Amino acid sequence: MGQVHAEIEIVNGEDVIQAQRGNLDIDEIKRIRITALVDTGAMHLSINENIQEYLQLPVIDSRRFQMANGKAIECLVVFPVTVHFQNRQANCSAVVLPGDAEPLLGVIPMEDMDVLIDPVRQELVVNPKHPDYAMHRI
Repeated sequence: MGQVHAEIEIVNGEDVIQAQRGNLDIDEIKRIRITALVDTGAMHLSINENIQEYLQLPVIDSRRFQMANGKAIECLVVFPVTVHFQNRQANCSAVVLPGDAEPLLGVIPMEDMDVLIDPVRQELVVNPKHPDYAMHRI
């Protein structure tokens, strides 16, 4: 199977909280639509420094992660992040990869959104067993 990419939206969860408290206008919530590699070998959502700079997500930790090439690197971890795909939503943390590295959609947010890789169409799809499992969008 070839590489599968998906169009997702990433939202600054802290902005959402501030908007719910009336401290931020809903139009000021920072969000971005990106294409991410759907990576079943990755656990987490991974964004790059450019996306982090744009969204200004709160940094909560710094950890070492092993990359696909076996190299271990130190990465920031940001939280809260909301990921949207079609009618699905997941709230999670994200690993910040260096530079303009390709964003990855890992298995934790995929499981939370109940999405699957369709091997025939080679694309990310909502679980056909639960097509109407819709989340409220922010």
